[in-house]
Amino acid sequence: MAGERVHAFGDDALGEHDAVALAQLVRERRVSPGELAEAAAARARRIDEALDPVAFAAYQAPHRAAADPDAPLHGVPSYLKDNVDLQGMPTGQGSAAFRARPARRTAGFADQFLGTGLAVLGKSRLPEFGLNASTEYAAAPPVRNPWKTSHSPGASSGGSAALVAAGVVPIAHANDGGGSIRIPAACCGLVGLKPTRGRLVANDQGKRLPIDLVTDGVVTRSVRDTAAFFAAAERHHRNPALPPLGLVEGPGDTPRRIGLVVDSPLAASDEDTRRAVEQTAQRLEAMGHRVEPVELPFGEEFSRDFTMYWGYIAFLIAVTGKLMLDRSFRADRLDGLTTGLRRSFRREFRHIPGALRRLRRAEQAYAELFRRHDAVLSPVLAHTAPPLGHLSPNVPFEELMERLRRYVAFTPVNNVTGAPGIALPTGSAANGLPVGIHLSAAHGAERTLLELAFALEADRPWRRIQD
Repeated sequence: MAGERVHAFGDDALGEHDAVALAQLVRERRVSPGELAEAAAARARRIDEALDPVAFAAYQAPHRAAADPDAPLHGVPSYLKDNVDLQGMPTGQGSAAFRARPARRTAGFADQFLGTGLAVLGKSRLPEFGLNASTEYAAAPPVRNPWKTSHSPGASSGGSAALVAAGVVPIAHANDGGGSIRIPAACCGLVGLKPTRGRLVANDQGKRLPIDLVTDGVVTRSVRDTAAFFAAAERHHRNPALPPLGLVEGPGDTPRRIGLVVDSPLAASDEDTRRAVEQTAQRLEAMGHRVEPVELPFGEEFSRDFTMYWGYIAFLIAVTGKLMLDRSFRADRLDGLTTGLRRSFRREFRHIPGALRRLRRAEQAYAELFRRHDAVLSPVLAHTAPPLGHLSPNVPFEELMERLRRYVAFTPVNNVTGAPGIALPTGSAANGLPVGIHLSAAHGAERTLLELAFALEADRPWRRIQD
């Protein structure tokens, strides 16, 4: 029934363990990767009708990394988001505009993902080309939020977030071009770290763009799973231009100066969100950190420029789909959001050079803010996860865009500037939904974010859907 809480936790090989604990059980030979994959597949089948988070299932033959029992997360089951190629599995991009065929190659990031030891059970659903902030479709069932199935799980990594929150797997791939790791993490009560641009192997889609907005990562139920994933990924590939991250294992002991932002220039935060941010600020101060109000140097002009660039991406998809995706691609089958963004860009395309110049300059303004602060605390979103239908691609385009601007009012800054940001489930709304807070840091400062995240989790463990 719509509105109920749904999860798959039970007495099986997965239990209530996180990925780090499961990998340890595999190393100790107390459970096998096959047993974990079988349990995860059974859980996925149990919640599939209620949540619909899976785009493609490979439960009979999970895609495993090359035999390396020493990989830190060896044998832990997971999913890849359906916008990254994995040889033999189709990549549907959440779109009905073309027929997805099995990929002929594995993308560079997917190699890195497998190199951590994770076993891929299939692909998770996303909205069309990841352009929306809710995993909804023009003519297909939506992905539902496990905490309240009448509501959105966020997007674009909504399928992955639903699978992790519901207990199917402890960790799943997500990527982020405007908030798409952090938004579903906030909606589904998870940890979601968007790393610094270049921290992981470059995303195939993002690296073709004038400004690479897209970074890959994971959504998890524990901070240590997120930290373990990034440490394992760094064993596969380390960018020498960034400080090494290594394995972060707990809170730091350095007092931090933290800026506080409660409202966006675009939208005032709702009561539940404001309370979650302010209570988190009080907790950080009680730990010895200094928290002080700051103003973000990004307002209406930044939002307009980002929206234009968003439209530019939709335009590229429409005009290159046959070449880049499949010969079956038809632009007239794109959903209302993609089509509206494309049309909006065509009306304004003469202004894109100026928008690109201003967006590139945003990195300097961001860096200036972090000369004075170690981190900035803000909401992830201006209001809690909306009911399904509020952000449907079938909503008239101008109305939908205004709703999206007032909802996704914080996260795009980190994509444009390439800086890291983490969503943490520190709050709870009056209707029972999770509320996420957001911590941002300077380029390469993921360690700072993870140490603060560990401290908040230890101080007050996250709510559990099964309780």
